[in-house]
Amino acid sequence: MLRMEPDRTLRTKLHQLECHFTWALIKDDIDLPDVFNRLQEQIKMDLANKERLARTYSALAYVQFLQEFHEEAQNNLVISMELHIECQRNEFHKTLIVTYGNLAWLNYHMKNYKECESYLMKLQKINETFPKEASSVPEVLGEKGWTFLKFSQKYYNRAKECFRKALELEPDEGEWNAGYAIALYRTEFESMESNSEDSPTVNQLRRAIDKNPDDDVLKVLLSLRLLVFKKYKEAESLVEKALERSPDHPHVNRYVGKFFRSRGSMDRSITLLKKALERSPDSSFIHHQLALCYKQKKIQLLQEQSHHTRGSRVQQIRDQCIYHLEKATSLTTSFISAMSELALLYGENLNTSRAEELFQVTFKTAEEKNDNLHVVHFYYAEFQLNCHKCDPLAIKHFMKCLKLSPKSIEGKRSAQILRRIAENRIRRKSQQGEAYGILGFLHKEKGDKDKAIEYYEKALSYEDNDEFLSNLCALRLSI
Repeated sequence: MLRMEPDRTLRTKLHQLECHFTWALIKDDIDLPDVFNRLQEQIKMDLANKERLARTYSALAYVQFLQEFHEEAQNNLVISMELHIECQRNEFHKTLIVTYGNLAWLNYHMKNYKECESYLMKLQKINETFPKEASSVPEVLGEKGWTFLKFSQKYYNRAKECFRKALELEPDEGEWNAGYAIALYRTEFESMESNSEDSPTVNQLRRAIDKNPDDDVLKVLLSLRLLVFKKYKEAESLVEKALERSPDHPHVNRYVGKFFRSRGSMDRSITLLKKALERSPDSSFIHHQLALCYKQKKIQLLQEQSHHTRGSRVQQIRDQCIYHLEKATSLTTSFISAMSELALLYGENLNTSRAEELFQVTFKTAEEKNDNLHVVHFYYAEFQLNCHKCDPLAIKHFMKCLKLSPKSIEGKRSAQILRRIAENRIRRKSQQGEAYGILGFLHKEKGDKDKAIEYYEKALSYEDNDEFLSNLCALRLSI
């Protein structure tokens, strides 16, 4: 039997829905295997919370649609629908808006137009029962916010806005308070110059914990943020409570592992992260955290005075670091920072051709995804400086990193290294023209035009350089 093609009004109705298909979730922004693995892990943890489980199945179905597994997607959307109906004892409840929207869209793509229209009719019935616009329903805003948080860091600000709007409608709802706290944690960098009492992230985490007293993940996130403000006693108390209450929770273990790494307790961090890895073997986040622990252990060992057995031990630790970074990058193929760190370690391991090859892949990936390009420039500069001993290329890429992201950790470290290179040259009376040019660049990036002009003029007194001259002319014209 031939299925008739739909008229244009059906497509128009579909575009008016609130669901994953209309939230501008761009396939190239999403690492589908990584999100798929994390959602499957979330399902295991959500078994006791059917409403949350229903949302997770709906999100998983959309990932499967993007992977072109339409039958599997449909099966999971039916599970989502059944869970919602079981929770609400009502097939026309507002919590079903997103799932029904996804089912309508999926059936449309599968050319099941009759089924598509049946779900549109269910949505119409919900609209008659709850006459509010779907985009203003707290449950829809909340599900949208959680989706943005799970799918890509590019969507974190959109997640924050969704939870903010949901809280305007339901200020005491625990789910939206938790989501808003996590979105703030991921998007707002706190300065140690400010006070923890003035921190929106800290304040929202405290409020979210008040509304969700059994959520130990929120407690560990608060402890990590309190470290920024050197509130060590309260931070450690929160961590101990979270570990005591949820010793086997994989998310608690992974964030507590990060906490102990930040406090310098590498062995304790590694133990907790390995425990978390047993429950979540496909977590690129945990593998990356383990790599960072081994990286710090390597740095600590290199700083020790004894040289007798240091060489072989450093190599063992470096091999562990490489292993976990290779796992992280195989699980999340667009993990820019992990790819950059891995390429640098290949260079340290004297495999410079492999390092160069991975760096070029990483540059291309970062440019295509418009993601963390400054991080790649920083690690490539480190590679040129420490592995190739090529100062000119190192300086060039440290400068690019600083220009792209001056307030990031990598941007600040680039500025420190550039200043050190310049001051060492001036002290040794070597390549002083370029050294003063570097100082001119640093002052220009800080916005100190007078100092920048002063140093560029000094640079030109040592050597004729077109770049210094053009920078000097541009600065004079701007004053």
